[in-house]
Amino acid sequence: MTSEDLAARGVSADLAVHYVRAGWLTRLARGVFCRPNDTLALHPSLLLLQRRLTGLHVGGKSALDWYGVRHYLSERPVLTLYGWAAGKLPDWFVSRFPAEYHRKRLFDELPTAMLHVGPFEQRSGAPEVSAPERALLELLSEVGVRQPLQEARELTESTYGLRADVLRELLQRCTSIKTVRLCLQLGRELSLPWATKLDPTMLPTGSDRPWVSQSGDGLLVLKP
Repeated sequence: MTSEDLAARGVSADLAVHYVRAGWLTRLARGVFCRPNDTLALHPSLLLLQRRLTGLHVGGKSALDWYGVRHYLSERPVLTLYGWAAGKLPDWFVSRFPAEYHRKRLFDELPTAMLHVGPFEQRSGAPEVSAPERALLELLSEVGVRQPLQEARELTESTYGLRADVLRELLQRCTSIKTVRLCLQLGRELSLPWATKLDPTMLPTGSDRPWVSQSGDGLLVLKP
């Protein structure tokens, strides 16, 4: 809970200090508290962060993992979080939940009305998470930067159930030509059902020239 939460319950800043000194509250950081001996849960902690970082949501590989799309099992996977503005995750959070936060503006959208981002499984009080279609594009946008191409390919192979209409809307508003082309190319190569329902001529694939990039995976060439 935050100082504002405590104030709403009639606990002033001075009283909160008294509660901390008396051992009735534990101070996690400036303006953030929990009850002594409480084990922090991920979802409520994410909800608190969402109040402080505009557009914060679980995305990319982590969102796909939440929906059961995964290839490699990790004992303690790193949670991938995206948001609208530059920011830093607080130490009290990352020390309990290994995570990384990146500012990403992959779509033509408003921070107050992000495309296909909503409470996980539409549950009340659940943290914001990308829909599987958006999560895939967020993952592909990281290829050549933080995401190995081979793993992205293997994860894409498991996305046969994606909704073509949702993917089409996201691709039409995607600001990354690389991401659009990579999505279409992998979809065709893997013979995924949604790929046959997408018309490349109606999507922002850029010029007629190949998109070429050098990364740790080698040379990535994406044709229009």
